[in-house]
Amino acid sequence: MTANEDQEMELEALRSIYEGDERFRELSPVSFQYRIGENGDPKAFLIEISWPETYPQTAPVISMDAFFNNTISSSIKQSILDKLMTEVEVNLGTAMTYTLFEYAKDNKELLMENQPAYVAPSGGNNISVGTPDVVSSSKKKDKKEQLSKTQKRKLADKTDHRGELPRGWNWVDVIKHLSKTGSKDDE
Repeated sequence: MTANEDQEMELEALRSIYEGDERFRELSPVSFQYRIGENGDPKAFLIEISWPETYPQTAPVISMDAFFNNTISSSIKQSILDKLMTEVEVNLGTAMTYTLFEYAKDNKELLMENQPAYVAPSGGNNISVGTPDVVSSSKKKDKKEQLSKTQKRKLADKTDHRGELPRGWNWVDVIKHLSKTGSKDDE
């Protein structure tokens, strides 16, 4: 079999195995990502595997450069890559993407044992950078447009006591509409 045929067969196998698995992403027919661990898990990480033209006779390109991995130290990323490359050497010449993803899943705790279980603070504790003047000017832009007394009166005539337009205010009377368009057709 040629490398292309091997890749086609492995691509079909990966699609059927990981169908419906939210942790698997096919970035292209020769590039895949798999998230090891659950969302919110401080020891979760993302592996990206890309196939060169001569794969599986040559090693795939394995990357951990995804933004998802920003909290993982570079030494741990390198350690994971080294262990995955050991698996690559053992499986060279065979379809190995599934094997690599499964190896990472099975050995997640071992691969991430030195990664601290630190969770970054969430949304409420954001620190904003900028001067107070910038913040206040953006608040001023959020004010509602000033209406004249006439505009307010017209709006009040259209709306109910809660300021909402009545149900059906923009409905078209189908009978009148059809009779108007029908009479134009007759002329």
